[in-house]
Amino acid sequence: MAAETYKGSFYCVKCKDHRDAEGQVSVNEKGTRIAKAKCPTCSTNLTRFLPKA
Repeated sequence: MAAETYKGSFYCVKCKDHRDAEGQVSVNEKGTRIAKAKCPTCSTNLTRFLPKA
């Protein structure tokens, strides 16, 4: 099975703006899906919480 990816808007706390990026989706212990990517402008780690599957 291929790894799930999320492509969409993330909020960058360093740039204080929404950035479009693509990142890998993981699931934590509580079952929350979390997408992680890098900001294309400043290379800060971006995190977006997604609804449960």
